[in-house]
Amino acid sequence: MIRIREIDHIVLRVVDLDRMVRFYTEVLGCAFERQQEEIGLYQLRAGSSLIDLIPIDKKLGQVGGAAPGKEGRNVDHFCFRVEPFDEAAILAHLVAHDTPHGPAESRYGAEGEGPSIYLQDPEGNTVELKGPPA
Repeated sequence: MIRIREIDHIVLRVVDLDRMVRFYTEVLGCAFERQQEEIGLYQLRAGSSLIDLIPIDKKLGQVGGAAPGKEGRNVDHFCFRVEPFDEAAILAHLVAHDTPHGPAESRYGAEGEGPSIYLQDPEGNTVELKGPPA
C-alpha cells in the first residue's frame, strides 16, 4: 500500500527562465532556494513544497523534447511524498500492478536528499514517489 502525504514538488520546463523566476518569486512570493547549473535545475520554495524550473535549452530540459506547446510538454513530472517509504514494499506493489518503474535512487526534494522512484501513469505522465531525507 502506498500512502501519499502531499505533493513534494512539481517540475516545469521553461523557455524564459528569468521571466519565470520573477513571476514565481515576485508575483507568487516563492523564494529562490538553490540551483544546479550543470544540469539546468533551478529550485524555488513554495511553502513546504518546491517548484523546479528546467530551461528547455539545458541538460534536463532537453529531455522533454520541443518547447512547451503542441509538440512538447511543459510539465516534466510531479512528485508525491510517500510515508512510510518502504522501498521493497513499494517496488513489490508496483511489480504486482505491472507498473514499469526505475530503480530507487537518491534525489533532492522539498525536505532534502532522499530515496525516490520514477514511474509513468497510463498516459505517459512521469510520477516520482519520494521518501524522507536521508
